[in-house]
Amino acid sequence: MKTVTEQGKEVLEYGNKYWLMLDEKETKRIYPVKEVRVEEMQWRKWADDWLVHLISPNVYRTPKEALASFDYIVREGKFGTVEGFFAKYVGAIAMFFISKRLKKRHHLRDDVREDLYEAVDKWVKAIGKNRLFMGGSQPNLADLAVYGVLRVMEGLEAFDDMMVHTKIQPWYQRMEEAIQRAAA
Repeated sequence: MKTVTEQGKEVLEYGNKYWLMLDEKETKRIYPVKEVRVEEMQWRKWADDWLVHLISPNVYRTPKEALASFDYIVREGKFGTVEGFFAKYVGAIAMFFISKRLKKRHHLRDDVREDLYEAVDKWVKAIGKNRLFMGGSQPNLADLAVYGVLRVMEGLEAFDDMMVHTKIQPWYQRMEEAIQRAAA
């Protein structure tokens, strides 16, 4: 469907983007009650529409953090010496300025860490004390969506700050363990 954003930009929306195509038996097994499916879809959408937009402003928040982020990218990537140098320095400068535009576009606070902390604590609160994951005893697609967004910050200052200043760490560690078990 074609829709118009708040900024007046025409975009394509996919109405069934978060809907899994399952037969009736499989649907009842995975989603014993309708609310479980709706909750999963709601949080997957939240990860796409809000959480992901907090990443760049947080990892490129200062020139120092932007440079550290690109240092990590260049170190982990397969860049030659010259390409690595340009990617690191030009990329860091560009993303520092782009992150400021993204901060404004998404109406983030002056200290963008506050928005990140608030978002991940909201996620943890939604899971609650009686569930290990949003999916209950096992991760569901919402857990995987949030984990995937947060994982891109691993190794960076924003990730370490998030682990210290929020309640996300126990859930995040459970996710890592569940993913390792599934991969084995």
